[in-house]
Amino acid sequence: MSSTDHDVDHALAYPEPPASPLWHRHSAQARPLTPAQQRRNRELLDIAQRTTRPRSPRPTKPLAEAS
Repeated sequence: MSSTDHDVDHALAYPEPPASPLWHRHSAQARPLTPAQQRRNRELLDIAQRTTRPRSPRPTKPLAEAS
């Protein structure tokens, strides 16, 4: 019994499938944001981080009685 019988990596036993063509799209690059857009995004992010989200109203009846 040779040592290669136990040392074979079965993940490498078959060739790798070709990459999907969807991974290699060379479409137009996104336009960079203007300084005004960056400032607006920072302001909105700051507001979103400072305000609390309202809680959804809790049902007044227990779930077993609701139906």
